[in-house]
Amino acid sequence: MSATDTATDAAAEPVAPAPAAPHPVSGTAPPRVPPARRAAAELVGTAALVTVVVGSGIQATELTDDVALQLLANSTATVFGLGVLIALLGPVSGAHFNPVVTLAQWWTARRGGPGVTLREAALYIPAQIAGGIGGAILADAMFGRALVTFSTHDRSAGHLLLGEVVATAGLILLIFGLARTDRLNLAPVAVASYIGAAYWFTSSTSFANPAVTIGRTFTDTFAGIAPGSLAGFIAAQLVGAVAGLVLVAVVFTVPRPDDAAA
Repeated sequence: MSATDTATDAAAEPVAPAPAAPHPVSGTAPPRVPPARRAAAELVGTAALVTVVVGSGIQATELTDDVALQLLANSTATVFGLGVLIALLGPVSGAHFNPVVTLAQWWTARRGGPGVTLREAALYIPAQIAGGIGGAILADAMFGRALVTFSTHDRSAGHLLLGEVVATAGLILLIFGLARTDRLNLAPVAVASYIGAAYWFTSSTSFANPAVTIGRTFTDTFAGIAPGSLAGFIAAQLVGAVAGLVLVAVVFTVPRPDDAAA
């Protein structure tokens, strides 16, 4: 057999495909990032988010007395700020910045899906709350205001609590719907866009986040919420998170093999 024949026979033999490179499961933080760094990312991200929300609210009220323009400025800054923060810190911690998102992630992991462990949730949530408080204080400091002045903005009306249920349910449906359809790469744009829209279509202007809500009690400005309204808002957000998970289960249920065969 000639060298040419040998080369021809070798070329005809099928080549085994190279094994696929491992990748993290959608909806989970990258496995090689240490827990302390993840918690730090959650603290920094939540602090920056609240700084954007409170700071843009202060700036808006100093520039105009038109409440509609104030809300437009506040929501626009939040959309851009949140999108950037998710894109930047998502690869580190998953960019939750929100205890209800973390709790929902823990619940899905507990039931066998992707998510965070109880230990990770116990790190994330205090970091998010500390970040929320720190962000409000930082925003007030930048505008020369008292570092801590508790808000007097009452938001305890029932229709506002309903708005929080709707806003939070929609947020959970969006995040976990993206995860179920393997499109979390769209999260920076999709989540920021949803929050920007919910500023306008919900009566509560879409806090949808217990850590942000707690932080916003520390500032008596446009974005503030009175401490007396805090419990109602957080309860509504938790109800919204449960409702959102129910919607995810109904809309994005993964079909069983028997169902696919049928």
